[in-house]
Amino acid sequence: MGIVRTLIGDVESKDLGFTYSHEHIVCTPPYWHNKGENDLLLDSPSKSLKEVKDFKKVGGKTIVDATAIDYGRDVESVSNISKETGVHIIGTAGFNKSFLWASKIPEHLQKILPAFQTYNHWIEAATINELSDFVISEVEEGLEGTKFKAGQVKFGTGYNSITPLEEKTIRAVARAHKEIKAPIHSHTEVGTMALEQIDILRSEGINLEYVSFGHMDRNPDPYYHEQIAKTGAFLSFDGIGKIKYAPESTRISLILELVKKGYENQILISGDTARKSYFKHYAYGPGFTFIKNKWVPRFEEEATNAGFDGEKLIEKFFIKNPANCFSFKV
Repeated sequence: MGIVRTLIGDVESKDLGFTYSHEHIVCTPPYWHNKGENDLLLDSPSKSLKEVKDFKKVGGKTIVDATAIDYGRDVESVSNISKETGVHIIGTAGFNKSFLWASKIPEHLQKILPAFQTYNHWIEAATINELSDFVISEVEEGLEGTKFKAGQVKFGTGYNSITPLEEKTIRAVARAHKEIKAPIHSHTEVGTMALEQIDILRSEGINLEYVSFGHMDRNPDPYYHEQIAKTGAFLSFDGIGKIKYAPESTRISLILELVKKGYENQILISGDTARKSYFKHYAYGPGFTFIKNKWVPRFEEEATNAGFDGEKLIEKFFIKNPANCFSFKV
C-alpha cells in the first residue's frame, strides 16, 4: 500500500476504509451556471455537509471528490466538510473535458491565471510542461492557491473524440504523474475513448496500473472493458443509481463479467453524484446512502447467487481497491 493525500493531510492507505471513488460535493461549474442549469449546481455547503454526514452514519470513511479546476470547485467548503465530519476527502488536480473550457475563468482564480479570460485560452496558450507544472503545484502546494492539496490528477475527453487541447492536457497530466507519482483519473464521456487515451498515456511512458477510467458503466460493452482491464488499469463503475442510463442489473452483470475474467482487483464503485436531484438534502433524491444501504446488499445477493463471495467482493471494491488505486506510487 502507501500514502494517500487528502485535503487535510496525508493518511496511510490502510486507513481509507469504505470509499466512494468518484463523487462531487460542493461545486458551481461555470459552464452550467451560465446556461442556467440549476440541477448541476451543488451550491449549498450546508446541504452537502448533511449528505457527507449521512455517508459517515452508514459507515463511509472516504470520498474522492473528482471536481477539477474547470468544474467550479469550492475547495474551502469541501475542506471544512472534511474537518467537521472526519470523513477523508481526496481532492483532484487537472482538467475535465474541452466543451467546458469556453467558460470564463472565475474571478477568484484571476490571481492564479491573470493572463487568460477562459480555460480554453489558458490551455491553448500554455505549453504542455507549463500545464504540467500547474498540476504539480496543486498536488504539492495546494488547490487554487489554498493550503489544501490534491490527491489525484485528472484529464478528460469528449464523446467519441479527443480534441488537440484534450490531448495536450492528457500529456500534461501524464508528465505531472511521472514527477510526483499521484494517481491518475480519466473522465471518459459516455465511457468512450479509453483505448485512445491509453495510446497517448503509453506514448508518455505511463504504467496503466496507476490509472482509473471513469464512467465504464455508461458503455456497457464487456469486450471493451476487458481490453481496458488487460492493461492493468482500474475501471470505475460510477453511475450507480442512475437508472435513466441503465438498470442496476446491467451494471452488476458487467462487474461480475470482469470478476469472472479475473479482474476483481481493478474495479471501483461510486455514484458520480453531481446533480441536486441525486441528493437527499438538495432534492429528495437517493443521496450518499443509496449505494451502501441499497446497492451493496443487492450486489452481494446477486454475486453470491452467481457463485461468488459477494461480501468479499464488496470489501475489494470499496476498501482494498481504493486503497491501492489512490496511493501515491514510488
